[in-house]
Amino acid sequence: MSDTLRQGRQWEKVAESFLKKHGLKTLKRNFLVRSGEIDLIMLDGKTVVFAEVRYRENDRHGSGADSVTWKKQQRIIKAARLFLQYHGRHRRRPCRFDVVSIGNENGRPVLNWIQDAFDAG
Repeated sequence: MSDTLRQGRQWEKVAESFLKKHGLKTLKRNFLVRSGEIDLIMLDGKTVVFAEVRYRENDRHGSGADSVTWKKQQRIIKAARLFLQYHGRHRRRPCRFDVVSIGNENGRPVLNWIQDAFDAG
């Protein structure tokens, strides 16, 4: 596993822990299909949350959230549709797409949880 991938997994664990502290429950980590990957799939009450986790050491090139482009959103949406297809018991639940953007402030991670960051519509 590359250092970048290892670091990414570490930040996903940080984000997952943060979301759990806010009452979400993990359904799946790193759901990978040919069309893309979803970092975290969680339940917020009855809502299925598809969460993209992005870390940026600094904001010179924008925040982590800024890096979730339209193209990346389309890949996440496609993967989410497949997840719902594979896991029929969640098919009728409301869904949303969140982004957890992690930045660095004075050597400490700062998490910004953006709920409903984009939609599949």
